[in-house]
Amino acid sequence: MIITIANQKGGVGKTTSSINISAALAFLGYKTLLVDMDPQANSTVSFIDPHTVEYTVYDLLENNDLEMEKVVHGTSINNLSILPASIALAKLESKMIGEIDGHFRLKDKIDGFKFKYDYIIIDTPPTLGLITINSLVAATHLLIPIQSSYFALEGTDDLLETFDKVRSRSNPDLVILGVLVTMHDRRTVIAKDSVAHIRQLFGNKVFKTIISRNVRLEESPAYKESIFTFAPNSKGAEEYQKLAKEIVKYG
Repeated sequence: MIITIANQKGGVGKTTSSINISAALAFLGYKTLLVDMDPQANSTVSFIDPHTVEYTVYDLLENNDLEMEKVVHGTSINNLSILPASIALAKLESKMIGEIDGHFRLKDKIDGFKFKYDYIIIDTPPTLGLITINSLVAATHLLIPIQSSYFALEGTDDLLETFDKVRSRSNPDLVILGVLVTMHDRRTVIAKDSVAHIRQLFGNKVFKTIISRNVRLEESPAYKESIFTFAPNSKGAEEYQKLAKEIVKYG
C-alpha cells in the first residue's frame, strides 16, 4: 500500500501524521518507507541528520541513472527507512513543467522498489503543484488530514478536484483511504461541530481514530523524534497506534 498524505491547507498535522503513521507501522512489524516530498524536509530531520545525506529525493527525480538504493536511508527505528528531502526539492516544479514524464517521475522510481516494503508513506508540501501531483500519481491511496476547526474544510474542494483529475488521467486506481481528524480539542463546541460536519461530508471515509491536540505530540518534532520514542505513554502515541491498526485493517 502506498499512501500519500495530502492537504494543501497548512498546519493540519500532515507531517506529524506522516512521521507517526510511518513509525507506528514500523513498530507493528511492517517494513515501511517514508518518502519526504516536502522541501521543508521536516519528516527527514525527525529521523536522520540531514548533513549525513549525500543524495535526496530531488537528486533521485532529477537523475534517471541514480538508483533508489543510494538515496534510501535506514533510521533508528527497526523496519523504518526514509527517502530524504532537502530545500533543493523546491526547484523541481519549475524543472518538470512541460516535461512529458513530469507527473510520473516519482511513480517510475517507486514502481521498481515498492515490493521491498509493506507500506510506503508519502509526505507532501502544502500545495497542489507538481510535487503533490507526483505523490498522488505514485500512490494507491490518499489520506486527508483535516483539523477540527472552524475553517476545517477550507480548500478541501480543490484537493478533491485534483484527486478526481489524477484518477481520470494518470492514476485510475487511486482511492481515498480515509479522512483523519487532527488537532482536536474535545473541550470546545466548535471542534465537536467540525467533526460532525466532516463526518456528514465524508461519511464512513472518516477514520474512527481522532488525533487530539497534544503538547507532547507538538513537541516531538523539535526533538527530532516520533511520538513513540519521545513520549511512548502519551495520548498522541496511543492514538497514532490505533490509527495504524485501522490502516492495517483496511489493507
